[in-house]
Amino acid sequence: MDASIIIGIALSLIVIVGLSIYTGAKKSSGKKEGISSAVVAGLIMGTLVGGSSTVGTAQLAYNYGMSAWWFTLGGGIACLILALVYVKPLRRSGCPTLVGMVAQEYGHSAGLAATILNSVGTFINILSQLLAASAVVLVVWPTMGTVWTIILAAVFMVLYVSMVTCGILALNHVGGVSGLSAAISGFSAELGRNFSSLFCRGFGTDAGACVSLILGVLTTQTYAQAVLSAKSDGHARAGALISTFLIPPIGVFGIIVGLYMRTVTDPSVFVAKTALTSFILGYSGMPGLLAGIILGTLFIASVGTGAGLALGIATVINRELIQGGKSEHKLSADVINKLLIIVVLALATALSCTPIGDTILKFAFLSMGLRGCTVFAPLCFLIWAKGRVDGKYALASIVGGSVVALILGAMNLFNVIDLPCDAVFPGVAVGLVIMFIGLAAGKKNPESKLQN
Repeated sequence: MDASIIIGIALSLIVIVGLSIYTGAKKSSGKKEGISSAVVAGLIMGTLVGGSSTVGTAQLAYNYGMSAWWFTLGGGIACLILALVYVKPLRRSGCPTLVGMVAQEYGHSAGLAATILNSVGTFINILSQLLAASAVVLVVWPTMGTVWTIILAAVFMVLYVSMVTCGILALNHVGGVSGLSAAISGFSAELGRNFSSLFCRGFGTDAGACVSLILGVLTTQTYAQAVLSAKSDGHARAGALISTFLIPPIGVFGIIVGLYMRTVTDPSVFVAKTALTSFILGYSGMPGLLAGIILGTLFIASVGTGAGLALGIATVINRELIQGGKSEHKLSADVINKLLIIVVLALATALSCTPIGDTILKFAFLSMGLRGCTVFAPLCFLIWAKGRVDGKYALASIVGGSVVALILGAMNLFNVIDLPCDAVFPGVAVGLVIMFIGLAAGKKNPESKLQN
């Protein structure tokens, strides 16, 4: 291993960790206030642009071309909806967590079910981030076992990477836009599937991937927390809009890298998960120091997303289950939060070390879809039909929709069944149908406590 690569990795880790420590110290010494639009965008992108958006996108592009764009494209669309539709209702609710809103509107049982099932969905995405981070370490230290690579990923939970340099280099290597188009045409003819189509894997599968991303972002505590922490509605909306325009291009660069790697490797033996990391290390032609810096930040991006999601799980479980929606004992709450984060990451690390599958984006899409099926329908009704649906219907919607999505999604993930569409469609359909039945019943919900 070139020493300059190791130095580059170390430099990126030291700089980003140092900035994190400095920022945290500065924040703790100042007074508490809302965050700016730039920080809102940073929080959203820091947890959405991780291993799935980078390593996972390049992996899927290696096998399916442009359909790999749905993770970042769907994320961008979700941020647009978040900015234009959800910012004001979320901030007006006066509740710090999404499942807390559900509990206040529909009662304790509905809130408890939403807490557990939404946390399961978020937890699944942490697995995808650990798998993505392990792809970085496996390329740099190929003799290191998978268990240790994932443990390292769990330890270094920081964030962010830019894909611009890799995309430009890969595009240059493949012969520019014309060379890339020729390569795509060749792959399409060879494999009998259209690599230039956003629906290369089938309309039901890829449209479902988009819907999963949109619903997942709109119903995940981490992204809602960024919006709720903003100085004002304007800052929250601007931060979400910045994310809308910056996230999708990252996927494009990852796709270019994945497609280029297919032109220079043998798909029958090459490990597609390492398409991006192998390109950086052996095919990009960049100096070792720069390659090391990019690998280091790529690793941080993967584990940083997992860290943000773990924080979201810990926040929800602590506030809604342990603290019961109260926050009088801030010190003990903070300690419990830290312990919960450790437990979540440790459990995710243990599961990631088992043979549970290796396609990063499959876990990411399943995770987003499950979160959406859990909270989306009740959240919509509490925003636009407040007090008009009884809690028992919300509970049935939360459990019914998420269980359908989880069972069908897991069976499809492990090739037990071959669904004609993504599991998010039947899951959301079940949840919405139950909520509409509750609306038609015409019963006011006496437990509704959300602010008007």
